[in-house]
Amino acid sequence: MPRVKNGVAHHARKKKIMEAAKGARGGRSKLYKAAKETAERAMRYAYRDRRKKKGEFRALWITRINAAARLHGMSYSALIAGLKNAEISINRKVLADLAVNDLPAFAQLAEAARQAKAV
Repeated sequence: MPRVKNGVAHHARKKKIMEAAKGARGGRSKLYKAAKETAERAMRYAYRDRRKKKGEFRALWITRINAAARLHGMSYSALIAGLKNAEISINRKVLADLAVNDLPAFAQLAEAARQAKAV
């Protein structure tokens, strides 16, 4: 049986790692071992931060909604509770967009929440 060599696959793997580490400084983009460590760490951070980004956006939306709610004399929690009582289902992303770009529509939602909370 002939000997099986792995040269082509090895070079392809190495090229892929070196491409991924291209933006690093010094040996971290030139030397294979350092480039591999750099690329793997970068991939770990990228994976973690794709998930972290979702939480950061939710926090931003909540901050914007709270600021707009306080302009209408209520807190964030009171607004959300009022919307639930009024059976208005709107997600925080859309609510934050309304708070920033369409204040009259947000005012209507805040008023509906206030009336539902009073009942």
